[in-house]
Amino acid sequence: MKFSQKLVLWTVIILALTLGFSGYYFVNYVFETSLSREVGQALDENSILRFAFETAALNVPAKYDLLQDGSVEQIASNLETSGQGDGRLLRISDEEKQVIYVSDGFEADDELLNTAQADRYSYRVIRLGNQYYIQTGSNVNALGRTLYLETLRDVSQVFEERQTGFVVYRRVMMLMLVMGVVVMYVIASRLTKPIRLLVKATKEMAAGDYSYRARQVSSDELGRLTQDFNRMAEALEQTIDQLEGEVRAREDFVGAFAHELKTPLTSIIGYADMLRSRKLDEEQSLLSANYIYTEGKRLETMSLRLLDIMVTKKEGAKLQKMSVESLFEYLRRMFLPNGETDILFSYEQAYVLADPALIQTVLVNLLDNACKASETGGRIEAGGSSEEGGYRFVVKDHGIGIPQEELSKITQAFYMVDKSRSRSRNGAGLGLALCTQILALHDSRLEIESVPGEGTTVSFLLKEDGKEAEHEEKRA
Repeated sequence: MKFSQKLVLWTVIILALTLGFSGYYFVNYVFETSLSREVGQALDENSILRFAFETAALNVPAKYDLLQDGSVEQIASNLETSGQGDGRLLRISDEEKQVIYVSDGFEADDELLNTAQADRYSYRVIRLGNQYYIQTGSNVNALGRTLYLETLRDVSQVFEERQTGFVVYRRVMMLMLVMGVVVMYVIASRLTKPIRLLVKATKEMAAGDYSYRARQVSSDELGRLTQDFNRMAEALEQTIDQLEGEVRAREDFVGAFAHELKTPLTSIIGYADMLRSRKLDEEQSLLSANYIYTEGKRLETMSLRLLDIMVTKKEGAKLQKMSVESLFEYLRRMFLPNGETDILFSYEQAYVLADPALIQTVLVNLLDNACKASETGGRIEAGGSSEEGGYRFVVKDHGIGIPQEELSKITQAFYMVDKSRSRSRNGAGLGLALCTQILALHDSRLEIESVPGEGTTVSFLLKEDGKEAEHEEKRA
C-alpha cells in the first residue's frame, strides 16, 4: 500500500472514530436532556393530580368516616376526563395495593406499586409494545385513607427522536467521511508529491540516468530532503564520471602500452630473425644490431618510466630542505657532454622543500624532452628564480613547439605530438606523465606555454625555505 493511501486510510479511521463517539455522545446527550424534561413534567403532573384528588376528596359529602371506593372511582374518572386531550392514564390502588380504578390502556405491572414508599415520589421508564412511557407513583391521603396514585406519560416521541438523530447523524457522518476521503486524498497527494518525485529520481538513477534530478516542489523538510538528494546525486554523478574517466584512461593506457610494445618488438624480432636466418655482410649486421639495440633501449626507457610512475603513486614524496644549486649541478653533470644542443643554466640560489630524487627525475625528463624537441645545435635554457609563492623552475627550448590543441593531452601516458620523431629518439610518451605525478605529490603542477616553430617553455613552482641572493649563469 502506498504511503499516501496509508495516510488517507488512517485519517479516515481516526475521523470515523472521532465522529462516531462524538455523534453518539451528542445524540444521547440530547436524548437524556429531553427524557429528563419529560420525567420532570410527569412528576409535576402526578403532583398536580395528587393535589386535585385530595381537594376533590374534601368536597365529597361527609356521609362516611372514610372515603368510599365509589367516590375514589368517581374522582379518578373526573381527573382522567379532565386531561383527556393529553392522553392521561391513571391507576389508583388502596392500602392493600388492590386496584380501585385503572384507565383503559394502563398495562403497567405492579413493580413500582410494590416498591412505593410513603411521602415519596417514584418513577420509572417502561416499554409497552412499541411505546415508551414514564410511570410515576405517589401516596394520596384523603379522608383517613392512604391511596396510591400512578400515572403513565407517553414519551415514545423522545425515543423516536433519538433513533432519528442516530440515523441522521450516521448519514451526516458518512457524507463527512466521503468528503474527508476526497479532501485527504488531495492533501496526501500534495504532501507525498516530493516523495513520489524522489522515488522516480531513484528509479531513473538506478536505470543508469545519473544526470536526472528530482524536482523540488516545496520548501519544508521534504524540500530540503530533495535538495540534499540532488546534491548527493551530483556528487554521485561526478564520482561515476571520474571512475568512468579513470577506466577509460586505464583502457587507453593499456591500449597505448600494447601499441608501444608492438612497434619495437616487431623491429627487434624482425632484425633478430634476419640475423638468425641468413648470412649478412658486416654493414648489414651492424645495422641490424643497431636497430635491435635502439629499440631495446626504448623498451628499457619505457619500462623504467612506467616503474617510476607506479612507485611514485605508491610511496609518495618525502619532502626535505634542499639546495637549488645541488639540483643544477646534478643536471650539469648529466648533460655536460652534449654535442647536439647548447644548454644554458641560469638560476638564483635558494632552498626548496622537495624530494631530491623525484625533483631530479622531473628536471631530467624536462631537459630530455627539450633536447628531443630541438634541432642539432639548438639552444636550451634551464634555470630558476624566486617569486611570490615559491621558487619557479623553468626549462625552455627553441625547437618545433607544440600545437595549442595538443597542450591538454601531452601529460597523458604514451601521448606523443610527433610520434616518428619521439620514437627515433627512444621516446615513449611517459616523461610528462611521470612529471605530473611527481609534482602532484609536491602540491604543484606543470605550466606549459608553446608556439609551434618557436619553442616550448615548461615551468613549475615549489615551496621555498629561505634563499640566498646569488645569481649564476653557466653553459653546458
